[in-house]
Amino acid sequence: MGSLEGPTAQSSKPPGIRFAELLRKTGFSIRAYQTIVLIVTFLAYASYHASRKTTSIVKSVLDPGSPEVRLSPWPTSHYLKASRANQTVSSSGWAPFSGKDGSAMLGEIDLAFLSFYSLGMYFSGHLGDRLDLRLFLTVGMVGTGLFTSLFGAAYWLNVHSYAYFLVIQMLAGLFQSTGWPSVVAVVGNWFGKSKRGLIMGIWNAHTSVGNIAGSLIASAALRYGWGWSFALPGLLIALIGLVVFLVLPANPESVDINKDGGDLSESVEGVKEPLLKQMSGDKEKAVGFMEAWRIPGVAPFALCLFFSKLVAYTFLYWLPFYISRTAIDGKYLSDQMAGNLSTLFDVGGVFGGILAGHISDRLDARAITAAMFMYCAIPALFFYRVYGDVSLYTNIALMFVAGVFVNGPYALITTAVSADLGTHSSLSGNSRALATVTAIIDGTGSIGAAFGPMLTGYISTRSWSGVFMMLMASALVAGLLLTRLVMAEVAAKVQKARSSSSSMSLEV
Repeated sequence: MGSLEGPTAQSSKPPGIRFAELLRKTGFSIRAYQTIVLIVTFLAYASYHASRKTTSIVKSVLDPGSPEVRLSPWPTSHYLKASRANQTVSSSGWAPFSGKDGSAMLGEIDLAFLSFYSLGMYFSGHLGDRLDLRLFLTVGMVGTGLFTSLFGAAYWLNVHSYAYFLVIQMLAGLFQSTGWPSVVAVVGNWFGKSKRGLIMGIWNAHTSVGNIAGSLIASAALRYGWGWSFALPGLLIALIGLVVFLVLPANPESVDINKDGGDLSESVEGVKEPLLKQMSGDKEKAVGFMEAWRIPGVAPFALCLFFSKLVAYTFLYWLPFYISRTAIDGKYLSDQMAGNLSTLFDVGGVFGGILAGHISDRLDARAITAAMFMYCAIPALFFYRVYGDVSLYTNIALMFVAGVFVNGPYALITTAVSADLGTHSSLSGNSRALATVTAIIDGTGSIGAAFGPMLTGYISTRSWSGVFMMLMASALVAGLLLTRLVMAEVAAKVQKARSSSSSMSLEV
């Protein structure tokens, strides 16, 4: 790339950064840039999830149905007999989803979105390692806002065409796929491996914060018409996309942080080496798709995420619907209340992501941590299904615990693990694999995310217990897929302990 001095490097700076530096008459320190990166990417991906969450809130309005008391094969004394006969349904639904196949059609809509999301993910990762990430992310966010709003526009335009909703969700999925590879690549460009699990665990709270914000915005907007539940999140992500364009520094080179030589000494692990390479004129070649698959650990973590994300996204898309159709302490909740209550699953997810990142840093064992959380998710799901209807407080507590164990490994794999593998030692220091590796892992996971909500649409018409059986089986398989990596990490720990013991014996 050559020297970073001169007009080329300066012109690559985001216009907002250039304006701020002009006001300050000097550049920012690397710590300031890292803070900007964390805040802007946090807001960016939170807005992606806010726009994605809307569909789950509006489902019960599009297809009001007639909830029935659940049946379960598991014996318990806590079954409740409840009737909604004395309640009036607030909405007659929205064709074509208001018919008897409404739940299945909504599941197909989810499948369309997530299928194109996962397909687009592979291409987005490939493009993200070759294009300006700031511009690429901006286009993705504005496009996502446009198609999210167009889905809601059907409310005012009185559109009842299934094909319309299907096509809109397909295109929305493609634009949504630009987000994750881009933000992980940007953060990976600015932070080294030290404490990456904790930093990215905290940063990954954007997923749950976005879900919570999307739930609250969409639920509050329902009283004005379900179209507003899509229009407001669509406008929000477009506005934050403008912020990304104005201020996001995609990598250290783009803002010439060592222009005067002073900032280079402040560089942190993972930033100094790429800077030296760029300044010396070395031009890295982006890693190919198949080459990225061969990086040790990519395939097992990608397959693990397939099942982990299947569980997480089933909750993302169907939890408010499930809550509104489950008698809690003998009472059914309103659609708005069910949407608000579902946010507690995401609150648990915030704690789960941070906890998983911190534990994996302390143990220096990503696979062990992810597998442990997946196994713990199985009893958490079981208890939520069996005892979640006992009382509102029991439901809240069990939902929170389920959120911790379901979202913890999902957050860990899509952040710290992806960043680790994208800068794997087998790449000989090549930093241009971050977006591609992230896209492979999250894209494979998104295929599972597509199947989970779609299968739920069909299985839930027969039995919600069947849905939870599917989720628990998926959590088990996700943990088992990491067995070989877990055994390798355990063997490494044992070998390290033996070496330390031998060294101490020799010293004595």
